[in-house]
Amino acid sequence: MLEPKKLEELAKQVADSIPPGVKTMAEGVESKVKQVLQSQLSRLDFVSREEFDVQTMVLQRTREKLEALEARVEELEKQVNQPKA
Repeated sequence: MLEPKKLEELAKQVADSIPPGVKTMAEGVESKVKQVLQSQLSRLDFVSREEFDVQTMVLQRTREKLEALEARVEELEKQVNQPKA
């Protein structure tokens, strides 16, 4: 296996051997592909990671409250169903 330094040197040599016109064309294509991807992704109904994380925390708190309420209801039901002395 080649050392990382050798791979970097080889990659640099290959990149340096590519004609400037081809490099410019490749950069232009890359830029256009990014634009098209951003345009198409913006049409989809995605949420940001930040919004997802916030909603996850809200859901977690809601579950915790629900579990506490369920436990409280269960305790109250036990009290109601106990025979009275």
